[in-house]
Amino acid sequence: MSLAVSDRKRENFRAKMAAVQMQRVASPPPQSVEAPKKNRIQVSNTKKPLFFYVNLAKRYIEQYNEVELSSLGMAITTVITIAEILKNNGLAIEKKVSTSTVGMKDESKGRLVQKAKIEIVLGKSEKFDAIMQMNADVLAADSVATEGTKK
Repeated sequence: MSLAVSDRKRENFRAKMAAVQMQRVASPPPQSVEAPKKNRIQVSNTKKPLFFYVNLAKRYIEQYNEVELSSLGMAITTVITIAEILKNNGLAIEKKVSTSTVGMKDESKGRLVQKAKIEIVLGKSEKFDAIMQMNADVLAADSVATEGTKK
């Protein structure tokens, strides 16, 4: 009789351990919950055009002295392009680049999928203010010139 009871206990224990193991596999690892950063831009390939993000990054650099560009999967190339445009135009300097993988649930298949993630932190270059002023002066001169031809 005691042998049957211990077998039942052992089976119950195994069933509970299997359930716990299944729960670990089914649920994604806990993500750290951090407050959204004011200077972070999460870039998408499909939502906005490239130069929307370039101009937004310029404004963030102007306001916060740095910007964090972040994206997942196929949008990584877009983030790299944005960072290179800002660096090549002398507006930003690269402070930090980090890559990782993030577990996400695939809606169509209902399973956990690993996606590549990149975060690039750009800081304000020494020439940022002068370049932005020069661009504003050129735009102002163009608008004056086009108004003169309308009359």
